[in-house]
Amino acid sequence: MKLLLAGGGTGGHLFPAVALAQKLLASDADAQVLFVGTKRGIEARVLPELGLPLETVNISGLVGQGIWGKVRLLPQLANSIRQALRILDRFKPDVVLGVGGYASGPALLAARLKGIPCVIHEQNAWPGLTNRLLARWAERVCLSFSEADRAFNRGRTILTGNPLRSGMEDCPPLPVDQPTLLIFGGSRGARAINRAMVGALPHLEKFRGSLRIQHQTGAADLQEVQEGYRQAGWHDAEVVPFINDMTAAYAQAHLVICRAGATTLAELTVCGRPAILIPYPYAAADHQTANARTLSSKGAGLMLPQSEMTSECLARMASDLLQDRSRLNSMAGVARSLAKRGAAEIILEECHRIAERSAMASLKEK
Repeated sequence: MKLLLAGGGTGGHLFPAVALAQKLLASDADAQVLFVGTKRGIEARVLPELGLPLETVNISGLVGQGIWGKVRLLPQLANSIRQALRILDRFKPDVVLGVGGYASGPALLAARLKGIPCVIHEQNAWPGLTNRLLARWAERVCLSFSEADRAFNRGRTILTGNPLRSGMEDCPPLPVDQPTLLIFGGSRGARAINRAMVGALPHLEKFRGSLRIQHQTGAADLQEVQEGYRQAGWHDAEVVPFINDMTAAYAQAHLVICRAGATTLAELTVCGRPAILIPYPYAAADHQTANARTLSSKGAGLMLPQSEMTSECLARMASDLLQDRSRLNSMAGVARSLAKRGAAEIILEECHRIAERSAMASLKEK
């Protein structure tokens, strides 16, 4: 099967697509994959490092644009569709899979014009604009959360879960050794979390020397956060711009402080890790708050809105959990019970089925 994966921009969109591509290539020696993204997205850095092919289109987002901003983007959209059409002509995919993000729209529209079957994967509990608009033309809409079903034609949806990076599904139970706190705000970091955590350090003084901290800051805040830890006396904290091996990071963690992107929540559940979830308040349609509620309402995590977050509050929540191993174990168990495993296999099976049906229909027409 030749699979074109369209979208990206952030790790939440890209990494599930990477998991799908790697699973397909590992299981089928004749398979081919191609990513379509933008030069500004995380895909432009990550995919070459992974040896996965990428072509780009020139497109920006509509969310947050006023009416005239949207009008000004129309020529760019038309040009990006032309670029996507040329990519489709060269690659000739059997299926186009949209994973959300700016580049997903032009590729799915171009596939529609070419009569190439499309599949959409929606990571969030509330779908993004691109997927809501284009789902009517998709052969199948694969959902990570059952709550997203209400936004689509239910006859075309299937609950699959979110494909995860290699090794995530083999994460061990909570460690019994030195407590470890893992902090990150997505692939680019989160300034609000970074600064709140630095401010929380004096309130966590009783843990200094016994608590291991691993903190992903993003490149922009690295020096500021490193200096904050140094001034607070936490010289042994691991403060880095990006964690390449997230599987190992989760395996060592007892508690996670993070945003509530769909991929992060899928990783938390499959790894069985308790979390303090701080949804990004400016996410499209506030979908991260909807995501966080799905875990917090079931007892797998605690939700802390950014508008209510102070350093003192964050320190208190983290301290209470770190001192209650029984509660951490209970939250971990609930999280693991919510995991949806084998998502990549299910989605690829749907893509194979749709590709075969499309090929048979083409033969009948001839």
